[in-house]
Amino acid sequence: MLMLRDRLLARLAEMGNSPDHQRLAAEVLGIKGAPPALARRLVAQALVVEDRREVWRRTGERVCREAPAAPGVYVLKDAAECVVYVGKAVNLRRRLHAHFAGRRWRALKPAMSRIADAEWQPVGSELEALMREGDLIHRLQPMGNVQTSEPAVATREIPRALMKDVLVIVPSIEADSVELVGACADGAWMMQRTRRSGADLAVHTQRVMRFFKSPLHDRAGASPALAPIVFSWLAHRGANATRLDPHDVRDARELRTRLAALFRDVRLFHERLHQC
Repeated sequence: MLMLRDRLLARLAEMGNSPDHQRLAAEVLGIKGAPPALARRLVAQALVVEDRREVWRRTGERVCREAPAAPGVYVLKDAAECVVYVGKAVNLRRRLHAHFAGRRWRALKPAMSRIADAEWQPVGSELEALMREGDLIHRLQPMGNVQTSEPAVATREIPRALMKDVLVIVPSIEADSVELVGACADGAWMMQRTRRSGADLAVHTQRVMRFFKSPLHDRAGASPALAPIVFSWLAHRGANATRLDPHDVRDARELRTRLAALFRDVRLFHERLHQC
């Protein structure tokens, strides 16, 4: 079955240099009785929309073919490289396929219909995807995202007991590493990749302890306050994640010892570990 664009172009070719736009509007677009000037505009607009749809369709085919079936964040852009939408997914391929499903075309908002390219970044866990999505939305302010402000605790069902400083350990996209996700009760957050072998742990635990305990740490910088995302995740899908209270250790050395013990435990990402 010919697409609307192909039917319009075929009929225009048949009509030669003097196309009957009223007839085209009636026969192809189903709009009868339109004045000549209006019919001409309707045909021209239909061709523009159909060209855009074809770009959108081809972009979707390529993206769905290339995207990995892994957690990650993605950015949808128009032909001018402007960011239209930022999203996250537990399965990038499945999520992007949903974006480009043919049935969605008619319901797309104008900005989303102009998508002509996509980029993605696989990550090691759902929590990392959530954090990177929030950071990208804050920095890029994409027109297609409804929520572009910092996440608010008031809009999330989070037990008060969870809204405290915490260090969460989640898988990394690199098999020999983990991601240390720090969240503070005041909204600040950090993420540090470190190797499970402990080769980087001396430096990284000092960085983590400075984040949580140093009075010189600036928590009012350009980084968005994304800690509510961590607390919300721990309250629901991340309830079994291994985490530490950074105030239960005296210094970076003790934190290094406890983390090293956790990293050696084969159960680390299979069940929650309460003790080191």
